[in-house]
Amino acid sequence: MESMIQKKICMIGAYAVGKTSLVTRFVESIFSTKYLTTVGVKINKKKIVLDGKDITLILWDLHGEDEFQKLRLSYLRGSSGYILVADGTRRDTLDKVISLLPSAEEAYGKVPHVLAINKSDLSKEWDVPDSTIADLKEQGWTVIHTSAKTGLGVEDLFTTLARKTMELQPG
Repeated sequence: MESMIQKKICMIGAYAVGKTSLVTRFVESIFSTKYLTTVGVKINKKKIVLDGKDITLILWDLHGEDEFQKLRLSYLRGSSGYILVADGTRRDTLDKVISLLPSAEEAYGKVPHVLAINKSDLSKEWDVPDSTIADLKEQGWTVIHTSAKTGLGVEDLFTTLARKTMELQPG
């Protein structure tokens, strides 16, 4: 019998960038306009099939922080990967999530990560220059434009990270 593969994925980002909405869209295929602040951590699971293998993604939706120093790095322990979420209409949220990665890597080592620039349905209000995204891609970042509201890029976001975590696994 083939063993079940489980991957712990942490959602990291400032407050109100759409971490919970992305998880809800991915797990339940719904979007709610109600804003609910995540207190501590909320955990969801979703089974996916990737390259013929059943994988259970255990999604840790961490509470957003204005001050990332307050992020409880202990939540990241044992993660297979991170989804860093920024709000495309708030440039500072991208700067904050980029500044968090070195702390996470220092504490728990380098694990695969994907950057979601969320709220692409509000592209007219975009505050993140294309040149910044191009620079990140040049540095090796995987950047995916998402919209929890419309579903754009959501499935791709989670499967891309799942694929990256599997590349590091023997067999």
